[in-house]
Parts: sequence; C-alpha cells; structure tokens
Amino acid sequence: MATTPPWELRREIIVKDEEETDPEYGCPPEERPLKDLLRFGIINLDKPPGPTSHEVVAWVKRLLVLDKAGHGGTLDPKVTGVLPIVLEEATKVVQALLPSGKEYVCILRTHREESEDRVREALKLFEGEIWQRPPLRSSVSRRLRKRRIYRIEYLEGNGRDFLFKVACSAGTYIRKLCYDVGEVLGCGAHMRELRRTRSGPFTERGSHTMYKLVDAVDLWREEGEEEPLRRLIQPMEAALELLPKIYIRDSAVDALCHGAALAVPGILRFESGIERGTMVAVMTQKGEAVTISRALMSGKEILKAEHGLAAKTLRVLMPRGTYPRTW
Repeated sequence: MATTPPWELRREIIVKDEEETDPEYGCPPEERPLKDLLRFGIINLDKPPGPTSHEVVAWVKRLLVLDKAGHGGTLDPKVTGVLPIVLEEATKVVQALLPSGKEYVCILRTHREESEDRVREALKLFEGEIWQRPPLRSSVSRRLRKRRIYRIEYLEGNGRDFLFKVACSAGTYIRKLCYDVGEVLGCGAHMRELRRTRSGPFTERGSHTMYKLVDAVDLWREEGEEEPLRRLIQPMEAALELLPKIYIRDSAVDALCHGAALAVPGILRFESGIERGTMVAVMTQKGEAVTISRALMSGKEILKAEHGLAAKTLRVLMPRGTYPRTW
C-alpha cells in the first residue's frame, strides 16, 4: 500500500518552554554574508545530460575555488534534473540528504505496442513496498533490497512510449522498475529517458543551470555583484527541511558543538513526528543548524520529561565558539 511522501507530511510546533535568543551571537541563515554561504551553502543544480554527477561536482568546485564539495544523490550520465551540490562545510548534511525521497519523470518504452490501459494497470501494481535487485551496471552490491514507491502517476503515451511520474524512496532504481513493468506486461520494456524532479526538499522549480551559475560567478568576480550568486546558493539548513526539528536554548548550543548529547532542559520547542530512533535536526532559535542527531525520546516523552538525554549527536554542523561556552 502506498504512503504519503515525506515532503507532503505536515508537522506542528510543540512548545515546551520559552526564552529570548541573544542577538549578539549567531546569525539567521538567510542573512549570512556570501563568504559564509560559500562555506555553509547548497546549490540546487539542474544536471545536464552527459557528465557524471562526480564531474558536475568537480566543475562547481573548480568554478567556486572550493576545497570540498559533494552531491546529494548520484544521477547516471544520461539522466538530467535535480542534483543538490553541497559546498565546503555543508558536505556534513549529505547524511540527511542521501536517504530522502525522490521524484522522477520517466519515458517507458515497451518492446511491442501496448494499450494505455494495460500500461497504467501494470504501473499501479508497483505502488507500495517493492523488492529490487540493482541492475548489472550499478555501482553497489546486487543484493535484494526493499524500496517504497509512494505514488506512480501515469501521464500520457501511445504505441510503445509511455510517460509517467514516480515518487519513491531513496535507492529506488527506475531502470529496474521499467524492466519489471515490462515483465508484467509480458513484452519487455526499458527506460528510454529519465529526469529527476525532486531530491528531498529540493525541486526542479528551484533548480539552476550550470550556465546561470557561471554567469553569476562572473558578475561577482568581475563586477562585485553578489546578489545573482546569492540567489543561487541556499543555506545548508534547506537540506534539513524534511527532518523533524528540535529548537534549543542559546546556552545549550556550544556543548552540542563539542559533541555532547542534547539534554531535556536545553529544549525550548520541537516539531511533531519525533519517535525514538528518528533522525532529527537540532536548531538554534535563529534557525541555524547545530547538529544532526538521533532521538532517544519520543516527542511525547520530551514534552513530559524534566531531565534525561533527548537526542544523541550524530554529526556536528556548527563551528565551535559560534555561541558562548556556558558549561
């Protein structure tokens, strides 16, 4: 049975306590200067057909003169679409991006002419939990693994070419899905063309081409115009949009930056949907990412508790010393 994609879930803010944040420390992500965006930023790139994802990252890294860069999920060379590029320190949020769900638009080619009704019915059979073995050309081990198809929307087609949209969990092979649909139809089928329209919180509508990035960098370097480049770089916090969040006191921030676990007294408010074992984003009151953590309590337990550890730090995102040390 299909379920709701994670980007369509709605979360409520639950207030545990209230406290003012000190404007002397930290900075709202959207107000960071460009030099900080280049360290803690993400570019939602529209990958062109041809290069590998690794090559695209290398181009961006060279263009912006960066020491580090990465991406939020590999696309095959011929595949186009959303490829989030994480810059410098923002490479730490890839841990949250890689397991996030994806959306694709695909052209399925059958090996003989088929009716739309038969293709539509065959596609619907794959909604929900499915088992997949990665294709021969994949870069991972070919063991059987469970994946989830949240939704398949048939769009149009005739003869042998059929267009559909699919929302699925990370690690789903659309090429293999097309092959399996062909097996159900009894005539065989393959993936003719594929475009990724969503990777976690990043969508096709908000993506930018390499040409646009090159123009913006030229304006910045040659004429000192920062705004075109600023419009292309999002704060790294954008990658954490789908994680439930916990907002903490200023006094708790630096301890977490040193790797400490989050104790209940440091929590001011949190979002619904937190269960034990859930990956969560720990944030300052200004909306800055502090850590990616693993919940040790459910939301209900956090609300009732007065002491104890609420979350274990998995990855520190904020530099030490951004907020004063109070421990």
